[in-house]
Amino acid sequence: MRQAGRFLPEYRKIRSKYSLIDICKDPELAAGVSRLPVDILGVDAAILFADIMLPLEGMGVKFDIADGVGPVISTPLNSQIVDSLIPLDHSGVPYVMEAISATKKSLESRVPLIGFCGAPFTLASYLIEGHATRDFIKTKKLMYKNPKTWHLLMDKLSISMGSYLSAQVNAGVDAVQIFDSWVGCLSPADYHTYVLPYSQQVFSYLEDREVPRIHFSTGTAALLEEIRQVGGDVFSVDWRIPIDVAWQKLGYDVAIQGNLDPVVLLAEKDLIRTKTADILTRVGNRPGYIFNLGHGVLPETPPENIRQLVEFVHEHTKSTTH
Repeated sequence: MRQAGRFLPEYRKIRSKYSLIDICKDPELAAGVSRLPVDILGVDAAILFADIMLPLEGMGVKFDIADGVGPVISTPLNSQIVDSLIPLDHSGVPYVMEAISATKKSLESRVPLIGFCGAPFTLASYLIEGHATRDFIKTKKLMYKNPKTWHLLMDKLSISMGSYLSAQVNAGVDAVQIFDSWVGCLSPADYHTYVLPYSQQVFSYLEDREVPRIHFSTGTAALLEEIRQVGGDVFSVDWRIPIDVAWQKLGYDVAIQGNLDPVVLLAEKDLIRTKTADILTRVGNRPGYIFNLGHGVLPETPPENIRQLVEFVHEHTKSTTH
């Protein structure tokens, strides 16, 4: 959840010298940044420093990542461009695999390393809109008016992301996560028709691999039953639904992670502890819960607040398991 992000002074120092893409394409730099939160915050896992857009480069898509804006694509997709997209061969992003090897070596087995990709819908929305948006009008318009192009695009993305995650497992990651950050804009019926089969296809590439598969999404309290059908082992939920209610909807045969609002980390220490304790109390001692934020760490978050949060969760865990 952006744990190696702009809130860390150590990361900002590195970013003053290198662009995000430069760091991603330098395996040693990426490994160092991936390790920062483990060393500084004491978190229980490292997340590969990469960007969900990187594999699109291997598919023939040109993009930029603008500070304060995020991914920007100067030529949004049309049906002709979709036809020309090249299904990803992971050799198209060799630096990601090299970064995995370098990060694993740097971590020295202290914590597991999580790899990830963008989910087909979220990647499609960037490709179609050209940048992040609030309403996804162009995305939905293509989905509704030109379903043939939509399904072709989603099929190419799901095949590519499945191959990409499989390559990450081969390179050494201990778990994988798909990020479907924008899918909450859809109705349950549209999710079932236009998205579910393709996210399912991504996970199908990993069915026989012994790695946990994490499914992240936001704004999807109304979609949990449909998202559960995709498959996977761990489901992320944001702060818009109580964690115990979400787990009941998903079923107790899967693990769950979340669901602290990142803005809470801008508050006073007492409120952070109160909000965190409420989540942990709702979960109780049921196995299969990963404490996490419901979305990424905000740039203005004081690192000390995150350190205290990690310590509090660790203390609570120890007190309830002894």
